[in-house]
Amino acid sequence: MPLALLALAIGAFGIGTTEFVIMGLLPEVAGDFQVTIPTAGYLVTGYALGVVIGAPLMTVLGTKVSRKRMLMVLMGLFIAGNVLSAVAPVFGVMLMGRVVASLAHGAFFGIGSVVAADLVAPAKKAGAIAMMFTGLTVANVVGVPMGTFIGQSIGWRTTFLVVAGLGVLGLAGVAKLVPEQPRPEGVRLRHELAAFRNVQVLLAMAMTVLGFGGVFAAITYITPMMTEVAGFADSSVTWLLVLFGLGMVGGNLAGGKFADRSLMPLLYVSLGALALVLALFTFTAHNKVAAAVSIVLVGALGFATVPPLQKRVLDQASGAPTLASAVNIGAFNLGNALAAWLGGIVITAGFGLTAPNWVGAVLAASALVLAVLSSALERRDLRRDSRIVAASAVAEPASAAGVRH
Repeated sequence: MPLALLALAIGAFGIGTTEFVIMGLLPEVAGDFQVTIPTAGYLVTGYALGVVIGAPLMTVLGTKVSRKRMLMVLMGLFIAGNVLSAVAPVFGVMLMGRVVASLAHGAFFGIGSVVAADLVAPAKKAGAIAMMFTGLTVANVVGVPMGTFIGQSIGWRTTFLVVAGLGVLGLAGVAKLVPEQPRPEGVRLRHELAAFRNVQVLLAMAMTVLGFGGVFAAITYITPMMTEVAGFADSSVTWLLVLFGLGMVGGNLAGGKFADRSLMPLLYVSLGALALVLALFTFTAHNKVAAAVSIVLVGALGFATVPPLQKRVLDQASGAPTLASAVNIGAFNLGNALAAWLGGIVITAGFGLTAPNWVGAVLAASALVLAVLSSALERRDLRRDSRIVAASAVAEPASAAGVRH
C-alpha cells in the first residue's frame, strides 16, 4: 500500500469526524449559545449544503494548480473552519465555521479519489479508493464516539480543536507523502464539464443519491427508532452507532475488493440486498438483537456501494474525472439531505418511527433499477460500436478492390 494512501485516509478520518460528531454534541452547543435544538440542527444542514456547493466550486478553482497542492489548500480550509467553530463567540460564527470546513469535504474526496486511483495499477483502483474512504468509515467507529466523549466531558470547543489537530496531521501527511502529479495536459474546465454530458456519469451520480440516501433515511432517525420502538436505553445509542460504523468499514473494504473484479454485479447485489434489509428493518426494529444486526447490515451494504460508484464515475469520465468525482461526493450528501427530509415527512404524516425504513428501501430499489438500466445502455452501445467496426472492416476491402479495378 503506498504511504500516500495513509495520508489521504488520515485527512478523510478528520473530515468524517467533524461531519458526524456534531450530531452527538447538539445539546451542548445549543445550551452554550442559548438556541433551540432545531436551530442548532442548522449546523448539520449547513455542513451538508456546503459540501454540495463546495464540491464543484473548489474543484473548479483548483483546476489551475496541481492536485497535491489543491489537497493541501483543502486541508488548510478544513483546519481554519474547525478552529473558527471552536472559538466562535456567537452561533452565527459557529455556523460559518461549519460551512468553511464543509467546503473542503467534497473536493478532498473527489480529488483524493483521482489521486488514489493514479497511485496503483488499473486492477487495484477501486481498492485504493476504498482505502482512502476507510478513514471516513473508521471515523464513525473511533473519531465520532471519542469526539462526543471529549465534548461532553471537557467541552465541545475542545472537540473541534482536536479535529483541527487531525487536519494539521493530514496536511503534513499530504505534503510529505503524496507525490506531485502533473496536471493532465490539455484538460480545461470545459473538458471537466463535458463529462456531465455522458449519460453513464449522470446515472452513476443518480445511483449515489438514491442508494446512499436509502441508508440515511433509516440512520437519521435511528435514535428515536431504537429507544422508542426497539426499547434500547438512551445510553445504548452510542454503541449502536459504533456497530453501524463497523458495518461501514467492512462494507467499504469489501466493496473496494470486489469492485475491481466485477463492478456492476457488485452494485446489483449490494443495492438489492440493501433494499431488502431496509424493508425488513421495519419489522426487525421491534426486536433488540434483530435491530442491532440490521444496523450493521445497513452500514455494510450501504458503504459497499461507495467504491464501485466512485470508480464508475472515474471510469466513465476518464478524460477529465476530477470535477465529476468531486460532484459525486456532493451527491452522497444530497442523498443524505433528501432521505432525511422524506423520512421526516412520513413520520409527520403518522406512519410511525419505522416508516423511514420503507422510504430507504424504495430509494435503494430505485438505485438498483438505474444500475440495471445503466448496464443495458452500456451493452447496447457496445453492440452498436461492434456493428460499426464490422461494417467498416467489410467496407475497406470493397473500397480497396474498387480502386484496383
